[in-house]
Amino acid sequence: MSKSDEAPIRGRFEPVADGAWGGWWTWSGHDPFEDGVGPFFVKRDERGIVTGFRPEAKNLNGHGIVHGGSLMTFADFSLFMVAASGGDEVSGVTVTMNCEFVSGAKAGDLLTARGECVRAGGSLVFARGTILRVDADGTEEAVLSFSGTIKRAKRTSH
Repeated sequence: MSKSDEAPIRGRFEPVADGAWGGWWTWSGHDPFEDGVGPFFVKRDERGIVTGFRPEAKNLNGHGIVHGGSLMTFADFSLFMVAASGGDEVSGVTVTMNCEFVSGAKAGDLLTARGECVRAGGSLVFARGTILRVDADGTEEAVLSFSGTIKRAKRTSH
């Protein structure tokens, strides 16, 4: 298997073979809420981990813009991907999450998120990032900034 065939981080990921998300990966775990809001995607490029989301009509609020809850769900997914950017899977639960809404987004907009793992300790992982709207010409505009803390799940032996 070549380096480009490998998942961007360790864990249960499936490659997307074709279409607009060809070359990206999806998490193959079961998360009914996240699955209903997404789909969300992840890949590693020359700048590191990047996540992707293209909101649909189901993600809009009554004003016709992407609902804050949809953005926060994408931010939470991105928090875990960014936290694992060193290559180690981060399994756990979100303990805290802070979000600042900077701008709006519409259905069909390409949203990406990038960030950094601030600190990965034995039981807590701290990360932060920004969701960006990417226009057709590649121009990026911040939509939401986020930071959060993940409590690692305790490893059990079976």
